[in-house]
Amino acid sequence: MKKNTLILVAAAIIATACKSDKKEQEAKEAYESDAANDTTAMASNDDNWDKLFNGKNLEGWKAFNADSISDQWQVKDGVIAFTPSEGEREGSENLISEKTYTNFELSVEWKISEGGNSGIMWGVQESEEFSEPYLTGPEIQILDNKLHPDAKNGEIRQAGALYDMMPPSEDKTRNAGEWNETVIRINHATNKGSVRLNGTLINEFPVHGEEWSKLVENSKFKDWEDFGKNRKGHIALQDHSDKVWFRNIKIKELD
Repeated sequence: MKKNTLILVAAAIIATACKSDKKEQEAKEAYESDAANDTTAMASNDDNWDKLFNGKNLEGWKAFNADSISDQWQVKDGVIAFTPSEGEREGSENLISEKTYTNFELSVEWKISEGGNSGIMWGVQESEEFSEPYLTGPEIQILDNKLHPDAKNGEIRQAGALYDMMPPSEDKTRNAGEWNETVIRINHATNKGSVRLNGTLINEFPVHGEEWSKLVENSKFKDWEDFGKNRKGHIALQDHSDKVWFRNIKIKELD
């Protein structure tokens, strides 16, 4: 009797193990299939993007309000690296796209130095009357949230914020020195802007009209006559006197 019982128990265990193995195999195959589909979809989506950085040099970019780019901006191993020159500097050197854009989706990978600060702007106007891109272009903040003092001034100053206007819904940044991916979508046709950070939607905001004006009115920019007034403008990478790196910059213009 005991022998028969042991045989039945062993058979049940084997059957359960087989079912478990089958489920694991099915799960593995499903995962691999989904991964393959995701890769195919990404490859297909890449056809709609234009490279804003070719990975080799700064072709397609220029220094804001300048005819040449200094060696503070360097390209190496597919990365744009900004290293501020030592000693006292005469002003900043921001990088802007040669082309201008209105409705677009911009994908950028970035990493910031420890305690560092930078940003990505759009709608930037280049003119001698403007000493900095941020006088005309709204900014999506890049920041070391843990160590930069501006992070203590509220979430509207932290990474992923529409700077000083709309805070991110959550902090999805990685540690200083690690790569992050930001996708910025600006669409004046739908009056919607958004920010995805490391795959998570963390910010949404209007980009013109009454609601936009309210955001500006409640920010440090309220008395800046030309701030955020132009729907078409340059993309800017900010020199905030801290080391910062960018790579895999691509843009998709929207209808």
